[in-house]
Amino acid sequence: MELILEPLILPSDNKRPFVIAGPCSAESEKQVMETARQLAQKGCHIFRAGVWKPRTKPGGFEGNGETALPWMKKVKEETGMLISTEVATPEHVELAMKYGMDILWVGARTTANPFAMQALADAMKGIDIPVLVKNPVNPDLELWIGAMERINQAGVKKLGAIHRGFSSYDKKIYRNLPMWQIPIELHRRIPDLPIICDPSHIGGRRELIAPLCQQAMDLGFDGLIVESHNDPDKAWSDAKQQVTPDVLDYILSLIVVRSETHTTEGITLLRRQIDELDNQIMEILAKRMRVCREIGQYKKEHNLTVLQTARYKEIMEKRGAQGVLCGMDADFIVKVFEGIHEESVRQQMEIINK
Repeated sequence: MELILEPLILPSDNKRPFVIAGPCSAESEKQVMETARQLAQKGCHIFRAGVWKPRTKPGGFEGNGETALPWMKKVKEETGMLISTEVATPEHVELAMKYGMDILWVGARTTANPFAMQALADAMKGIDIPVLVKNPVNPDLELWIGAMERINQAGVKKLGAIHRGFSSYDKKIYRNLPMWQIPIELHRRIPDLPIICDPSHIGGRRELIAPLCQQAMDLGFDGLIVESHNDPDKAWSDAKQQVTPDVLDYILSLIVVRSETHTTEGITLLRRQIDELDNQIMEILAKRMRVCREIGQYKKEHNLTVLQTARYKEIMEKRGAQGVLCGMDADFIVKVFEGIHEESVRQQMEIINK
C-alpha cells in the first residue's frame, strides 16, 4: 500500500538539521532537568528521554515509567522544547498523551513484532502528533515498512523513520551495522517519508557519533536523534554512547549540510562509500576468524594438524580464479588470501596451545 503522509515539520535553527537530543533514560528529575536546560541553552528544540526501557535481560534498569512523565512535562514548561519518548504498549501511548508528549517513537524490538505494532496502531487512533518508527533489529525492509503501514492505517499521517542500524552476532566496529543501503532503498520507495539517523545506537561509542552524523547528512537524511547526558560516564544505561550537551553542540557545529546539486565534492561521497566497504570487509574478516577458531578447537579435540596443505592449495587456486572473474589480478588475490590464511593459522595455534 502507499503511505498517506503529511509534512513532518520539526523545529531547527535553519543552519543545521533538526536534532532530537537527550539522555537514553530519564533517571531522576535532577538529571532530566539539568540535561534539558543545557541542551536548551545550546539551541536544541526537541528533548528525548526513555521513560520505559526495554532491556535484553531482566534485572537491569527498565525506566521509571509514569514517575518520569511529570519530569518531561516540566522540561516542556520550563524550556519550551518539544518532548518525546519511546512507547511499546497501548498503556504507554495513553500515558504519554496524558502528559503532553509532542513526539512518540517506536523502538526496534517493537517494530519487529507485527502483533505489538498492531496493538500500538490501534492505541494511536485519533492522535495528531508525529510518530517515528525505528528499523527492526534485523535488516528487513518489508517489516520496517509494514510497521509504518499499520500506524498509517490507524490515521497517523505525521510519520517518520529512524535508522538505528541492525544487530549482528560478531565483534564489529559498530554496535549496530549501518547497512546504509537499506534506508537508501526506503527513501527510494517512499521519497516523502522523513528519515532520521540515530548515530548513538549505530556507533555504540561516543567517538563514532560525529562521523556518523556527517555520513547521514551526506546521504541526505532529514535529521538526527542523539543521546546526550549531563554526566554520560555515570549514566544508568548506554553510558558509552552518550555525549554531553557541550560535545553535541561542537559536533553539530562541524556538520556540513550539502546541497542536493552536483558539485566537485562527489569524490567525498565516493570515499565515504570506500570507508563503509572497508568496515564491511573488517566485519566479514572477524566472522571468518571466529569460524577459524572453531575449526582450531575441532582440530585440537581430534588431534589434527593445524596446516592442511591440500586445503591451503585449494583455497589459493579457487580464490585466484574468482579474482580474475571479478576483474582483479590473480596474484593480488593470492597475496590477500595468503595474509588471511596466515592470520587464520595463528589464531588456530592459539586455540591448540591453550
